[in-house]
Amino acid sequence: MSDAHEDHTGPIKTPTQLLWTSFFFFVAPVFIIIGLVYFVTSGNKPAAGADTSELAVAQRIERVGTVEVRDANRPLAAGVEVYKAQCAACHDAGLAGAPKFGDKGAWGGRLGQGYEGLLTSALKGKGSMGAQGGGAYRDPEIGRAVVHLVNSAGGNFPEPQAPAAAPAQ
Repeated sequence: MSDAHEDHTGPIKTPTQLLWTSFFFFVAPVFIIIGLVYFVTSGNKPAAGADTSELAVAQRIERVGTVEVRDANRPLAAGVEVYKAQCAACHDAGLAGAPKFGDKGAWGGRLGQGYEGLLTSALKGKGSMGAQGGGAYRDPEIGRAVVHLVNSAGGNFPEPQAPAAAPAQ
C-alpha cells in the first residue's frame, strides 16, 4: 500500500455550513409545502358549477329550442337579392372552386345537369358548398338565385314561381 495518507472530507467543513445546509434542504421545503397547501385551501373559490351570477343562471335555464314565426305569404325574394345575400361571397371570387358569376366556361358542363340538378346541389350542398336549404330563404327563392347565377353564364332557365297553395278541404 501507499504511504501517502489522504484525508477524505466532504464539502461541509464547519458547523455553520452544516446548519445552513440542513435548513435549506429540510426545513425550507417543509415551510414551502405548508405555504402552498394554505394557498390552495384558502380563499373564496366557488365550486365548479356553483356560479350564481344572473348570466350564469340564465344560461343554465335557457330553452333548448326556439320557434321563429315568419310570414308564409310574403312575396318571393328576387334571384339577384338572394344571390347577393347567400351566394355572392363565394361565386363572385371563385372561392373553394366555386364557378364564378358569368364564367361561361366554368358553367358550361354544369348546365347539362338542368335546373333540378343545380337546385338540388344548391339546396343539399355539393363539395365545399354548404347546404342552402332551410335557411333564411325558401326553396323557390334559392331556385331563383340558381337561375340568376346560371343565366349570367349563358343558361336560359325560366325563373321559378311560388308554388300554388293547396286547396282547402
